[in-house]
Amino acid sequence: MNNKEHNQIVSFIWSIADDVLRDIFVRGKYRDIILPFVVLRRLDALLVPTKEKVLEAAVFMKKEKIDDESALKAVTKYPFWNTSNFTFESLLNDADNIDSNLEIYLDGFSPNVQEIISKFKLRNQLETIKEAEITYLLIEKFASKEINLSPEEALNGKGEKMPPLTNLGMGYVFEELIRKFNEENNEEAGEHFTPREIIKLMTHILFTPVKDKIQKGTYLVYDPACGSGGMLTEAEHCAEKLTNRKGGFNLYGQEVNPETYAICTSDMMIKGDKPENIAYGSTLSKEKDGFPNLNFDFMLSNPPYGKTWKIDEDAIVDDRGKKGKERIKDTRFEIGLPTISDGQLLFLMNMVSKMKHNTKLGSRIATVHNGSALFTGDAGGGESEIRKHIIENDWLECIIALPKNIFYNTGIPTYVWIVSNRKAEHRKGKVQLINAVDLYVKLRKNLGDKNCQLTEGHIEKITKLYTDFKETDISKIFPNEYFGYNKITVERPLRLSAQFTDELIETLRFDNGISEEMKWTYEKFGNEVYSKIKEFKPQIENYLDKNEIKLTNKNKKKLYSLVFWKGRLQLLNDAKKLQEKIGTTQFNDFNVFKTLVTKTINDLKLKLDAKNQKSILNAVSWKNEDAERVIKKTEKACPEQSRKNKTIVYEYDADLRDTENVPLDEDIQTYFEREVLQHIPDAWIDHSKTVKGYEISFTRYFYNYVPPRSIEKITAEIMQLTKETEGILNEIVNE
Repeated sequence: MNNKEHNQIVSFIWSIADDVLRDIFVRGKYRDIILPFVVLRRLDALLVPTKEKVLEAAVFMKKEKIDDESALKAVTKYPFWNTSNFTFESLLNDADNIDSNLEIYLDGFSPNVQEIISKFKLRNQLETIKEAEITYLLIEKFASKEINLSPEEALNGKGEKMPPLTNLGMGYVFEELIRKFNEENNEEAGEHFTPREIIKLMTHILFTPVKDKIQKGTYLVYDPACGSGGMLTEAEHCAEKLTNRKGGFNLYGQEVNPETYAICTSDMMIKGDKPENIAYGSTLSKEKDGFPNLNFDFMLSNPPYGKTWKIDEDAIVDDRGKKGKERIKDTRFEIGLPTISDGQLLFLMNMVSKMKHNTKLGSRIATVHNGSALFTGDAGGGESEIRKHIIENDWLECIIALPKNIFYNTGIPTYVWIVSNRKAEHRKGKVQLINAVDLYVKLRKNLGDKNCQLTEGHIEKITKLYTDFKETDISKIFPNEYFGYNKITVERPLRLSAQFTDELIETLRFDNGISEEMKWTYEKFGNEVYSKIKEFKPQIENYLDKNEIKLTNKNKKKLYSLVFWKGRLQLLNDAKKLQEKIGTTQFNDFNVFKTLVTKTINDLKLKLDAKNQKSILNAVSWKNEDAERVIKKTEKACPEQSRKNKTIVYEYDADLRDTENVPLDEDIQTYFEREVLQHIPDAWIDHSKTVKGYEISFTRYFYNYVPPRSIEKITAEIMQLTKETEGILNEIVNE
């Protein structure tokens, strides 16, 4: 069946919505009727040839009191059946009772189809259909001879032959209907499926390198975000074709959306695969992972990107008194967690956790991600740690940049990652990047955001670039460490000036955490705050409420505490005593100033603990780039050396802190001396904060510099435009 014939089927089914459902359902609800009826009509068409035999078998089983209806699978040759007396066509023979007969028909399906009906929530719609008296018209349309939803050739009303609808073709029909409905409702038009040519590219690169290694036996194929199952179907088709059916391929998938789960499981039934291999629920939830104890030979997926995993957070993270990676309770994700707003890399780590490590073939993964998976996240962060884990284990084979606007629901750049734990010898320690952004043909009509596609020729070219593993203008090969870097923290010394001025000392009257609130209170009530502060509580609370100021319980307690206010006053008075002794001279060497303050405190026998001493020093000092560096401590450069040979350690200025990313293949000190010390001689590296990270700045590796046009050329163009403009003006004036 060609594209034209597929489009005719889609158009006919689409017309049913307008012809039958208009004014009964809002447009956004059309899909709730159309999609389940498409599934049921397809199943009905598959069961019609064996209908009589099934009924005979059902009667026999009832007579013999055989409860296990699963034996009916042997009659239908499918993993489902229907024991009612009805088909879509025969339902039309009794128009008066069609509503009750439809319910009997639905009840006659096997349990696995009942689950599909339940996930579609179809029974919730039957009462509305009945009240609107459109049941007959709806079934009549789906039973029409104008479309053929069966796998056998059929004749239309004019006696013309209609080609059979294959299982793959049925998948196309499903997906196009979903796309159209989602586009109509402004939903995520491509969330549930991937363009077929992208799947074909992924499967070719997944299976081609190992096609000669596949032997007789069973291989497991898995998609953790399988949508309507198109990727699994295409993977099976491609694998069987490339390997001449040497091996058997069992399909497994998981889907969180009930509607697309229903479509996927029905597709599995139709093809004779095992619908029980499709799990329902969130893949990211440990409790809902459908295959916690299985490992797979081949995995491929197009997981949602830019989508929060907040709903699964409790299943992944335990925040009770734990920090860092200790918070992660799901071992699949123990390497690191991406930001809560984007869970795409969690799907990748789920697949990595299900790789086979004890087989000759190992596991191969093809997965689609957007650009953020390549470079988002700082060194030490979840995204970077995931990239680090995959690259340092030498599992990343290749990343392919796809054309923009090739997906239905997004025009942003997308990339196919190829991951394998059995790299070929010539690929070990290396990563290949293929820039396929310009390999496409334009569509005559956009499909959602999709305005282009890959041709068979493009797929062959990309696959050849991958298998050849050679450098070209659109294929680059780099060692693993090329993508890594050491993030170093560059510190600069704190430089402070200090002076006991009246203005600076006055700030000690108020605590920094509630400075504004204390100022208002003091200005309002004056020195009475040191004897009657609790009496002013109602007025203070009124001020806080009026200005919508929220204070913690701890800060409220301070604000209403007589002891706290007196403590601040004592601190201010002690600072004044220091001022009287030291004077108001400005010190540009804080080290000298601090030593003098400490000595004076001792001389005056002031009862100031370390915390209050620090409060005074902070109050009367400020940053000054022309001041001397503040010394933190001095320590021996080497224990064996004399006391004179000491190293001075300076306090750092957090506001001047900076970071540098040093490539892994470069010595950190050499880089630091060249890139930092030449410009900032007093800087140093805090080696305790050095972290290794990984990022893949894809576009940078394929950037082609285009020099700007010369000034002469630009000037000539401007002169030419000026002449042309003058000519036009003259013509206007002279008319």
